[in-house]
Amino acid sequence: MLEKFRFLTSGESHGKCLTAIIEGLPAGLNIDTNFINSELKRRQQGYGRGGRMAIEADTAEITSGVRFGKTIGSPVTLVICNKDYENWQKIMSINPEDTNDEKSFTAYRPGHADYAGSIKYNHKDLRNVLERSSARKTAIEVAVGAVAKLFLKHYNIECTSKILQIGNGKTEEEFHKEIDKAKEAGDTLGGKFEITYTNLPVGLGSYVHWDRGIDGKIAQAVMSIPAVKSVSIGDGEDAYKISGKDFHDEIYCENGNITRNTNHAGGIEGGMTNGEDLIVKAVMKPIPTLKTPLATVDSKNMAETTAHFERSDTCAVEACAVVAEARIACVLANEIMLKYPTDYIE
Repeated sequence: MLEKFRFLTSGESHGKCLTAIIEGLPAGLNIDTNFINSELKRRQQGYGRGGRMAIEADTAEITSGVRFGKTIGSPVTLVICNKDYENWQKIMSINPEDTNDEKSFTAYRPGHADYAGSIKYNHKDLRNVLERSSARKTAIEVAVGAVAKLFLKHYNIECTSKILQIGNGKTEEEFHKEIDKAKEAGDTLGGKFEITYTNLPVGLGSYVHWDRGIDGKIAQAVMSIPAVKSVSIGDGEDAYKISGKDFHDEIYCENGNITRNTNHAGGIEGGMTNGEDLIVKAVMKPIPTLKTPLATVDSKNMAETTAHFERSDTCAVEACAVVAEARIACVLANEIMLKYPTDYIE
């Protein structure tokens, strides 16, 4: 798969820090650290968040690639320190002499990466799986996405998101009631959200190869967010209910410009942006860490038991939407850089 805007992240949930290196940004791009940190703050908000949010107040430090507020063409490094690390230094130590089992666990948690991850990497202590598979890593992804958004803003490309449903609720008041009810029952809730990007150029993506369609890239980026189980473009999830004459967006011309009265396609046709708003919908499953633990087995002896509980949220759909915004921003930034390659922003 072609990539121009590339990034790599590292770090564990209770490790010292989360880190990202971004490559491909043109020189001269204004980098607003306040905007990056405001995006991190958005990720930590939302009704139903848990205790970790009271501990961390995420801020990103830029350690390379920016001088006097502008990119200089070299890789940009971002670092977010984990404040809770001070309580986990021995537990997450890199030194063999510090080996301990204080926070180790061996009971698989349903809905998590524990079982498959332990088999894949031969881990006996499931802490080794939890630490990287945790949604905590999305914090650094939001910081990377914020940089991508700053690049998109240079071209007046903007983003909005909204929550469509949480549990059975479809209004903010109903969201809160549903979350309160789940919290009281020791349960969790998922939901559905929608991301919209406006002012995109025509022709991002391609139809010439299967792996260059921008809808496929967006779907992969959003689908791989922890807890997301469904992704659709426009009204795609309901397309089977609608006939062709009602679903497809008819094309008109006004003063020499192409216009449409509908956008069921969500801004993508044939794997390419078509100039309409990009609309992406996704469904987040209920968080699988429950205060009322689910049945499972212990990996040591296959004995039946209940799942290990780690501090968690009741609902994090709003945060998930912010992460999805960031992931999509990275895809769009990459596609624009491929279509309009340059080494300096001017």
